[in-house]
Amino acid sequence: MEAGVIGMGTWRTFDVRGPRVEAERHHLLDRAVAGGVDLFDSSPMYGEAERVLGEAVTSFRDRVSIATKVWSADDGIAGRQLSNSLAYFHGRVELFQIHNLVAWPARLKMLEDLQNDAKVFAVGATHYSPGAFGQLAEVMRTGRIDAIQIPYNPGQREVEQEILPLAAALDLGVLVMRPFGEGSLLRHSPSARELEPLRDFGVENWPQALLKWVLSDTRCHVVLPATSSQKHMGENLPAGEKPWLGAEERALITRLAGG
Repeated sequence: MEAGVIGMGTWRTFDVRGPRVEAERHHLLDRAVAGGVDLFDSSPMYGEAERVLGEAVTSFRDRVSIATKVWSADDGIAGRQLSNSLAYFHGRVELFQIHNLVAWPARLKMLEDLQNDAKVFAVGATHYSPGAFGQLAEVMRTGRIDAIQIPYNPGQREVEQEILPLAAALDLGVLVMRPFGEGSLLRHSPSARELEPLRDFGVENWPQALLKWVLSDTRCHVVLPATSSQKHMGENLPAGEKPWLGAEERALITRLAGG
């Protein structure tokens, strides 16, 4: 697997509490890192996820990158979120993102200050809604961020209109959330016969097809599926391997997804 192309999200899956279930997430992280996953995405919006993730990566913190977020219109709350995140992740965050562009001018200044103190390596911005993509483009054009995180899958392609071309022109990193459409694209999987044309590309199941569909767009750098299942996590990893899909194969997946 190419380093970094498949990361792991933590929304819902890492919002857990209790010794047994937290130990399960720690073991899941161990297996993910052993399989080549080296970027994990979280947010204070995700309940206990930051804390659980931070504890899970303690023994291999130097081998992984953390992407997390700040999410508050209140300066005081935002400052506490930043401090908490840095504490959870052992004093540094590789990519600190402005979650859903909330109060982005003020948050951008706070994150740049942390960059100057070498506590944050890169700064990014996220949004899930096409209605906010105009504002996201505005932030991208400031030249003050390094990466964006956006939803992209065969059923949600609005980023193709402006955001992805602009990210490529500005040489920004692109992290992709919701590759499975929050699970909606997994409810009805195509048959093995329908997926047969993808077999030469290493695709053996529908989740792999959806992940490879994203990664075969060269403007996308990391895809962030979320799972609490070691089996599903292991099945996702081959989607990060070459060969990549061509236009014909991506179009097939789009049709199979109902697009």
